Amino acid sequence: MAHYAFIDSNNVVVKVITGVDETVTQLDGDVEVGGSSEAWEQFYENQSWHSGLTCKRTSYNGNIRGRYAGIGYTYDAELDEFIAPDEP
Repeated sequence: MAHYAFIDSNNVVVKVITGVDETVTQLDGDVEVGGSSEAWEQFYENQSWHSGLTCKRTSYNGNIRGRYAGIGYTYDAELDEFIAPDEP
């Protein structure tokens, strides 16, 4: 089980979902998707129900992008980390 954060145009997390593990591949119609975090991020971004949002992998244990992303957190692309709302 993997978790993915959806970020708006202001780099603020607006949604977090449980998704497919990054190592899993599966068919979406006739197209194989998955196999990496980046592939699943792209897959989720392309779904109409996440239109206009950017998807980034996050994890409960904090070993991906600094910490588990929560709604209201900010994504810092330069650091490639999620920043809690109360952090400077």
